[in-house]
Amino acid sequence: MSDLMPQNETPTPTTDKITQAARETIYLCNFRVSVDGEWLCLRELNDISLTPDPEPAHEDPKDPIAIERLNLMNMAKLSIKGLIESALNLGRTLDSDYAPLQQFFVVMEHCLKHGLKTKKTFLGQNKSFWGALELVEKLTPEAGEITASVKDLPGLKTPLGRGRAWLRLALMQKKLSDYMKTIINRKDLLSEFYEANALMMEEEGAVIAGLLVGLNVIDANLCMKGEDLDSQVGVIDFSMYLKDGGHSSKSAEGDGQITAILDQKNYVEELNRHLSASVNNLQAKVDALEKSNTKLTEELAVANNRIITLQEDVERVKEESSYQLESRKASRSDSAPDGQVLGETRKQLKEETLLRLDVEKELEVQIGMKQEMELSMKMLEKDICEKQDALVELRQQLEDLRVINQQLSHKSQSADVGSKQKSEAIARLEEKINQMTGTVKQMETSEKHLVKQARNLNSAAGKLLQQ
Repeated sequence: MSDLMPQNETPTPTTDKITQAARETIYLCNFRVSVDGEWLCLRELNDISLTPDPEPAHEDPKDPIAIERLNLMNMAKLSIKGLIESALNLGRTLDSDYAPLQQFFVVMEHCLKHGLKTKKTFLGQNKSFWGALELVEKLTPEAGEITASVKDLPGLKTPLGRGRAWLRLALMQKKLSDYMKTIINRKDLLSEFYEANALMMEEEGAVIAGLLVGLNVIDANLCMKGEDLDSQVGVIDFSMYLKDGGHSSKSAEGDGQITAILDQKNYVEELNRHLSASVNNLQAKVDALEKSNTKLTEELAVANNRIITLQEDVERVKEESSYQLESRKASRSDSAPDGQVLGETRKQLKEETLLRLDVEKELEVQIGMKQEMELSMKMLEKDICEKQDALVELRQQLEDLRVINQQLSHKSQSADVGSKQKSEAIARLEEKINQMTGTVKQMETSEKHLVKQARNLNSAAGKLLQQ
């Protein structure tokens, strides 16, 4: 800040440019960041002056680097707390487009850049925290996967882009707090990359590493193949944390109610889609069961016909065997036994008995199959009845959800109407304020005219008195 103070009273064009640029830049050293509950308060340090002053009234008793460290720690607190609360309220996996998550990475980048030593190369000066993050691989072997993944990413060309990718991968792995504690505990190695008064070398870095433990409850799914991490500009958005007046709090409450209603409506619609999909699946299952039922009934009818034919064959074989026995007895009683005819009849009898046994076995098998098919038919009928009951219940739930959806849509419409009325009232108030400011300006101009007239009258009176 001493470079911005000119040595003489007459400002030169160079000092004017420097002063103007310093006024247009909000630097963390010129403001004190304090936490008021869950809000951010920025207070300008009155003892740091940007205007040329040859003899300052007093000097700043506090170190600007310490103020920067405190501001960065408070910003990290707010960003981590806001990210955890918004992620838990959101209730889903975070992606790269989530604004609080982007601001968290920006704040972490500023924390890691604080107090970095400048390395001069043939391309110019280089300040990157990638070298400090590479120490984690040496201290913790399990971090080698992240470092290897970062080096294998094709779109990264600068150390800054690799450091940003490393932060995102560590957050997805839920090891960011452990890795930060590991490198903060080794200040002898960090001294190669950071100044002695840097945030990573002081106790504020340990506090931030402890705060990062809370991020382990967050699930993040970040795709870095399409992102340009090398050329991103990391700017902290203070508007996400600044405290506003009562009107903004009321409008925020109204917006919160509207968003809650819309979230409920979206949830009910999603549940409605899931239920309709499950109803369609159950209907398809019922159709498949009906088709399998008809196929089983056809197979059962075929099996019954086969059993009837087998029974007829058994009866026919029994009749033939009894007829052959009677004919054999008659041939024995009528004439002398003939050896050749007797052998043929015995062979035929054996064949008939074997055939009868085979038919009886097949009949038993068919009867067992018939019993199994009847049992499976009963099971299928029971299952169909249960599925139909479940289908009726799901349809009833679907109707209830449709009614709830209609109610929520009416509520959202009424909330939209209320918000429109509020916006119209705000517009009217703004018009009245503009009118009042116009009248105030007119009164000021009339007052100036009256003052001029009074002065003219006083001068005229003085001249008359002199005469």
